[in-house]
Amino acid sequence: MPIKIPDQLPSTNILEKENIFVMTEYRAIHQDIRPLRLLILNLMPTKIITETQLLRKLSNSPLQVEVEFLQTISHVSKNVDPEHLSTFYTSFEDVRNQHYDGMIITGAPVENLEFTDVDYWRELCDIMEWTSSNVHSTLHICWGAQAALYYHYGIEKYPLEAKLSGVYKHIVLKPQSPFFRGFDDAFYMPHSRYTEILESDIRTVPELELLSVSDEAGVFAVKSTDNRRVFITGHPEYDADTLALEYYRDIKKGLPVNVPKNYFPDDDPNSTPFVYWRAHAQLMYSNWLNYYVYQSTPYDIAAIGT
Repeated sequence: MPIKIPDQLPSTNILEKENIFVMTEYRAIHQDIRPLRLLILNLMPTKIITETQLLRKLSNSPLQVEVEFLQTISHVSKNVDPEHLSTFYTSFEDVRNQHYDGMIITGAPVENLEFTDVDYWRELCDIMEWTSSNVHSTLHICWGAQAALYYHYGIEKYPLEAKLSGVYKHIVLKPQSPFFRGFDDAFYMPHSRYTEILESDIRTVPELELLSVSDEAGVFAVKSTDNRRVFITGHPEYDADTLALEYYRDIKKGLPVNVPKNYFPDDDPNSTPFVYWRAHAQLMYSNWLNYYVYQSTPYDIAAIGT
């Protein structure tokens, strides 16, 4: 959250140059406050785990956020109790005429399929199109980011020679971006995917801004120049054991996967993973929620998209 200081305080310019968020008295007086409405389209099969991971990140904030969960009707989830979905999830038809300050579209384990071969692709396209007029800012994660970049901007995804799994070092290309306010010069984030998007493709689209990359993991963070869409290719919300559980699952299935990189001490899968991404992950979600949603969304929620 910002600090509120007198309009003409000399420290204002210094702090702003250091990417510290300050709010002048004038802005504070004229700022209306209400609970934020947030919609999460959960495409992950392990719905309850993903719910918990995301809510953990969103809850560590002084902002009051009202969260709803959205499911696709054109796909039947086999890994969650139908009663859980009927109790806690809504459908697109139920929210089509509503407005939301923010939305999160998660990843999904379908990246080896062509986008159009995903059974809920048409429904997802309708939802992504709807966000342009009914959601102030949408955060897309992993495959959800790839899908949205393809739908909105025609950015293709490309298969990797082997699954990218591990915790990788990243650098910030836009240190003055509010999305990375408070970040160190380098930070680490988990990745788990079979496909990638290319930096060269992102840079050909004037409406997109590349924010962060990794030498090993490639493109990490991208946003639209109007701040309405944010895309991250990794999984900042992952728990300490998520990559380990995925690795054990893949090995049990006989899949040719490598030990997650920079994750187990001494690359020993029998060791307890060491977590060194949690703080930056928390900061990332808080920055998105604060700067791209709370600080700029209209007080009249019906005015979103107008």
